[in-house]
Amino acid sequence: MRALGIINFENSNVNIGGLDDYRPAPAIAFLGRYRIIDFILSNYTNSGIDNVQVYCKEKPRNLIEHLGSGSHYNINSKRGKLRILYGEKSFSSPVYNHDVANYMLNMQYIEEDTNPYVIIAPSYFIYSLDFSTVLQTHIESHADIKAIYQSTNDAKVQLLGCDTLALDKEKKVTGFGTNRGKKKANTISMEAYVMTKKLFIDLVKKAAETSSLYWLKDIIADSVEELDIRGYQVRGYVACVNSASEYFRINMELRDRNVAKGLFKPGWPVYTQTNDSAPTTYAAGSCVKGSVVANGCAIEGEVTDSVISRNVTVRKGAIVKDSIILPGAYIGENVKLDHVIVDKYAIIHHVKALTGTDEEPVYVKRRDRI
Repeated sequence: MRALGIINFENSNVNIGGLDDYRPAPAIAFLGRYRIIDFILSNYTNSGIDNVQVYCKEKPRNLIEHLGSGSHYNINSKRGKLRILYGEKSFSSPVYNHDVANYMLNMQYIEEDTNPYVIIAPSYFIYSLDFSTVLQTHIESHADIKAIYQSTNDAKVQLLGCDTLALDKEKKVTGFGTNRGKKKANTISMEAYVMTKKLFIDLVKKAAETSSLYWLKDIIADSVEELDIRGYQVRGYVACVNSASEYFRINMELRDRNVAKGLFKPGWPVYTQTNDSAPTTYAAGSCVKGSVVANGCAIEGEVTDSVISRNVTVRKGAIVKDSIILPGAYIGENVKLDHVIVDKYAIIHHVKALTGTDEEPVYVKRRDRI
């Protein structure tokens, strides 16, 4: 495929309630065995994109450990390369740490890539898409930019805070906005674009000259009258992990096989880093219903409608309901959790009950002991 794949980092509106205090949003555990970034990166490699640049806003260690060389994403090291890039300088304020600034700091790696096209997509959207089809459609349309979007009838309750597109009858983008939940039906921008590498570089440099606070999407929005920007509609499951409540909701709804079918498709694997964990053990008297449970766990208590990541222990008498437990966490005897997100390696032993809601799940921080 003749495109460089760029995975952009989260913007300032993304706040996943404590989970992103310890790692960048794309490195957060998801649905028991994945990380959020696995979905867009798998889309790229399944589409035949072998040269990928992953941009990291801050705290890159967890992301670097998870992505490694990219071999477990089926990236062919002989003809492709996975680069993890971030600004090797400190910014005077977080508002200056945006995608355009990081593209400028790493411009040499963009310019030296020999692919004539660039596909840019953020790390925190969850969906399944063949970008080779998008690229071919873009080339045949002779448009300047292809902007990827989804039409939804649930905009009042889902995809809140995401950008929106205004389209004419020919799917030409005429404006950008924000989904504030005021309309049921809306056209959601997935902040993913296809264009030539030359145009991408020109827009990045123009954005840097226009404002020191401009993101790429800002200069694209400024250019709707002078550039031919055409929409490309994605069908199927689309989610945006931009808050703790959305992280919770998306994990919960993907437990449903019928919902998950819109994301996990035959012949389109979602790659991730794997390990040799033993199978999960279920003690006599344990009970698991409606849940996703990863390998390496020890379940002695009750787990209902929850997501349990690798190497989690749930002791006898414990009840885990409507909760997300990240890798290595320990749930002690007779502990009752309801609408709780437990971060990695946390130990819950002395406190016997925690209860949250769909909108505000309780968060137990990483390596905490309570």
